[in-house]
Amino acid sequence: MSDPDDRHAGGAAELLPQVYDELRELAAARLGHEKPGQTLTATALVHEAFLRLVGGQKFDGHGHFFAAAAEAMRRILVDAARRKKAAKHGGGLTREALRPDCVASPAHDDELLAVHDALDAFAEKHGEKAALVKLRYFAGLTADEAAAALGISCSTADRHWAFARAWLHRAIAKGGATS
Repeated sequence: MSDPDDRHAGGAAELLPQVYDELRELAAARLGHEKPGQTLTATALVHEAFLRLVGGQKFDGHGHFFAAAAEAMRRILVDAARRKKAAKHGGGLTREALRPDCVASPAHDDELLAVHDALDAFAEKHGEKAALVKLRYFAGLTADEAAAALGISCSTADRHWAFARAWLHRAIAKGGATS
């Protein structure tokens, strides 16, 4: 009997039509947590992630593809946050929404960049736990979805998530990496 994930084995171009709707929903959910003034759409995020995934790379199934997509989305969101903070793009200025009582805040971009920087140090010591963070924080997967994508139990995913959150919180609070 074949593995149920075999239908998802192959290159990014073969996998995208099979998982496009699911990726778009995840991207929309992730972008829903962004502050007002976000110019990146869910469709654009999925398409940009896809462009970063093509190139002949083969994926070992659904979980491997989603892990790669989560990493691509992470990098896109971090690049966008850095661009928004760059002086040539307005630096520390805030964008006002159409309603005068609603002003966009750069705080979320600072949080995203802090998590990104701390996650690189975390991944050096705790690769599987870092992959879980990427799937949950950057791709917007639920705990159950991330556990399935990584091929681990839900209870293991919960323990990894609790550890990762505590580690990252401590690292960010100290302004750098921790053990």
